Amino acid sequence: MKYIAIAIIVLTTTIGCTKKEYKIPTPKDTLQNDCIKRTQGPNIVGQTIEFAYAMAILAEKGNLTNAKVEATMEGDAGTWMENKSYYTNNSGVDVGISVGNASVTAKNVTSVAFNKDTNAATLRYYYVIPEAARGQSVSFTFSAESSNGETVSFKMGPYTIAKMDMKKNITLTDGGLMYLSIADMTAYNATDAAAKAASIDLVYLYRNITTSAYNFALVSPAADAQYLPGVTLPGGVTRSTYERRVVNLQDFNLAQMQYGIYIDDLDFQQLNMTNEPNYAINLKQEAGVWVETADHKYRAYVYFNTASTSTKNAVVSMKRYAL
Repeated sequence: MKYIAIAIIVLTTTIGCTKKEYKIPTPKDTLQNDCIKRTQGPNIVGQTIEFAYAMAILAEKGNLTNAKVEATMEGDAGTWMENKSYYTNNSGVDVGISVGNASVTAKNVTSVAFNKDTNAATLRYYYVIPEAARGQSVSFTFSAESSNGETVSFKMGPYTIAKMDMKKNITLTDGGLMYLSIADMTAYNATDAAAKAASIDLVYLYRNITTSAYNFALVSPAADAQYLPGVTLPGGVTRSTYERRVVNLQDFNLAQMQYGIYIDDLDFQQLNMTNEPNYAINLKQEAGVWVETADHKYRAYVYFNTASTSTKNAVVSMKRYAL
């Protein structure tokens, strides 16, 4: 991602080792603004897109009176703009100073009215992606006004909103919540799985088998019985799901760690699961499984956040794409 510098700064510098006389740049005498998008990766429904909007005017020209953002589509609940302006201290910590009233959001417009004499500020804006935006694109127009009547604006976008869904931290328990539905993005116990048999795609289990590398597994109910040792399936749980075991694919959204790899819609669109098996064994923490459901309605990537040999439990997170 290319970052745009917040360029509303008056630079005061002393330069040595030069024969040319340095002159302090003359700042522009009009209201200025700039903006960056702080979040990276795919824009997923329910997640937040964060921006930093900077604006400034020479002190002798006036003060900032208000800032606002107009989105082309109304954001979900939780969309807001901070009324604090941030700077980074000598320790590298962002420090916020209140410069305005709490933001007000009316449909697709969010605004902050300044209540302190301020001639330069950087406000953060958080847009919660609504369901209506799925597969669409959203743009934003940031604007500011100063006490001398000047106005300025800055357009951002359009940004494509992913079709896929995401759910984090699904607990799986061997002998308990072991029946995973891709359609529901939920794990069920045997009783609930029997009631939802048509939507159960995978069976989770852990086996410490000395004769083979089994360990943690996600297995289709229709897989050969050797891949479901000791499992008695609930009635009607019979689906056969295409699977591909993966290592070293720590999606940033799912892993919630330092990795910068993102799975996006295009990855699901280009995925070819033809002739893949209907089981994935010898899984471990930070491994994953590509999945395509038997009815070809969904593709998914299931990532193992944790996997405990002592408790036999695991926590997984999932991205899912509707075909």
